[in-house]
Amino acid sequence: MEMEVSLDELPSALLATIMTKLDIASICSLASTSSTFRSCAKHILSFLPTFHLLDIAPSGELLRPLLPPNRSLKSLKVDCGRLDDSAIPVLLKPSLHELCLHNCADFSGKLLSEIGTRCKDLSAGVIGSCYLLSIRSLYLGSVAEKRGRAIHINDLEELLSSCSQLEALILMFDVSLFLRHNFARVWASASEKLTSLEIGYISAVTVTELLSPNLGSHQSLNPVQSSVLPRIQKLCLSVDYITDAMVGTISKGLPLLTHLDLRDAPLIEPRVTFDLTNAGLQQINQLGRLKHLSLVRSQEFLITYFRRVNDLGLLLMADKCANMESICLGGFCRVTDTGFKTILHSCSRLCKFKVTYGTHLTDLVFHDISATSLTLTHVSLRWCNLLTNHAVYSLASNKELKALDLRDCRSLGDEALRAIGSLPKLKMLLLDGSDITDAGLSYLRPSVINSLFVLSLRGCKRLTDKCITVLFDGCGMLELRELDLSNLPSLSDNGVLLLAKSRIRFSELRMRQCPLIGDTSIMALASMQVDEAGWHGSSLRLLDLYNCGGITPLAFRWLKKPYFPRLKWLGVTGSVNRDMVDALATSRPFLHVACHGEELGADPYDISDGLYTHDYDEVDEFEQWLLEADVNSEDEEMGDAENNEVLAV
Repeated sequence: MEMEVSLDELPSALLATIMTKLDIASICSLASTSSTFRSCAKHILSFLPTFHLLDIAPSGELLRPLLPPNRSLKSLKVDCGRLDDSAIPVLLKPSLHELCLHNCADFSGKLLSEIGTRCKDLSAGVIGSCYLLSIRSLYLGSVAEKRGRAIHINDLEELLSSCSQLEALILMFDVSLFLRHNFARVWASASEKLTSLEIGYISAVTVTELLSPNLGSHQSLNPVQSSVLPRIQKLCLSVDYITDAMVGTISKGLPLLTHLDLRDAPLIEPRVTFDLTNAGLQQINQLGRLKHLSLVRSQEFLITYFRRVNDLGLLLMADKCANMESICLGGFCRVTDTGFKTILHSCSRLCKFKVTYGTHLTDLVFHDISATSLTLTHVSLRWCNLLTNHAVYSLASNKELKALDLRDCRSLGDEALRAIGSLPKLKMLLLDGSDITDAGLSYLRPSVINSLFVLSLRGCKRLTDKCITVLFDGCGMLELRELDLSNLPSLSDNGVLLLAKSRIRFSELRMRQCPLIGDTSIMALASMQVDEAGWHGSSLRLLDLYNCGGITPLAFRWLKKPYFPRLKWLGVTGSVNRDMVDALATSRPFLHVACHGEELGADPYDISDGLYTHDYDEVDEFEQWLLEADVNSEDEEMGDAENNEVLAV
């Protein structure tokens, strides 16, 4: 007679081994199922080497039991959107090698100094201690951005002087708030092992002063060094202006640089002394070591370009570009086919090529690309309005293409889709604003639709509900996880019903600005069947329905639990019913509800540094586990809002 043994009756050592292979969300989900698993989870959290929780923003009360004393913890990544300085003792573990803290707006500069102070305290007792806070990689996002919070130069100094093992530092906030005359001196005490530096915002003048020769304490020890950061290999900066002086100082002060990413967003049109010219472009990569170069002028505040750079500048730079593997150029409005073509033909190792606002870039750049030795894998040509289907035919000779961004190239049509249909390895395809039709999408069916991971058809005005049938009818299980159908005036609930029947496990679905999308679409997505076992419920993590014409308060009943169990980002129109929106946000505190038209998440299609990907294997029950004690009260709150709506009617 066979005996059935339940999973929680297995030896605890075996259960612990299995659970250590899971992510934090999955461990906590499993812990909610039985006392055996709960006890095992509590045990393994005390020796787990990694703790990554970026999908939600936990409160201090929820985070504290998940981060017990743990001398084995090496990597910690947390969304700190609901945390403040009181969480510092919980977050800073003495064994960490990697610390990644996002959305620290409610922290003060104490976060920086405490990282340094705790490191220094342990360093003093390193001989008698069995562990040491020796962070190698540090990411801090949005520190002290909330009003009333501040960062002092001493906070930064404590961090830099104490973290002597630091190799990668990412400060994603505005460091221009620091006193400029002390800034370079403070960086002189930074780790000599620092090879990667990224800063959210810093002025060009400060960069120039920081990297100029004869600054910092290193000079007295080694007069050969010309910079306080001589070992930097990767530098990523957002600045007010990209200038000749700044790029010249970077090139001279950082001789080991292989990765340079500079982005500016001018508030006013720059004068010649505060701009990039052909002379400055010639100074870049003088030693020929650069493998990755990105120079982008953003249009965030002002429609402006690099007006003092033309083909000559790119011709001069191309002489040193033989080792380049990726190039991103944004806002070079005076560069023509001659300049862009020179870059392509000078960089035999180039695999990633991105141009934005290439106002003079035409099909001729890619006319003879098949005759080169290039093996392009990522191509982005956004806002290059002179491109036609012929350019896509030429690009399609690169059968290794994995990402193709042709957003806002409005002359592209079905013939471009015919060429794209021959790319068997394509993972990302962005066609926003193009002139394609439902029939043209059939060219993607033979092979491309099976490999695609991301597809964006935003603003392709000629598409109708038929595009869903053409793309997905009878395709079976696809790899597609992110789909953008925003701003399609002819897409209706009927199209979304067909989409739901496809059973594709979408993680992100964007349908903003679709006037014919209504409550029926939300009902269909909420109850869609996503596997053969019959489990009903959407796999969506992100759903953008902002300004969809048919959404009424009725739809909000389908947006609360238990529907959409994985949902973390939701875009709706707040004016539909403010009480319902507020009640939904209250009942699902780990759901980010955006109702002012903002795009959800970071730029999902930025392929300047690589293919945008996600891990889609996380378990969805985590939110339920965290909130199970509050289910009744939350449902009552949503019910009150619904009753108020009925009374109002």
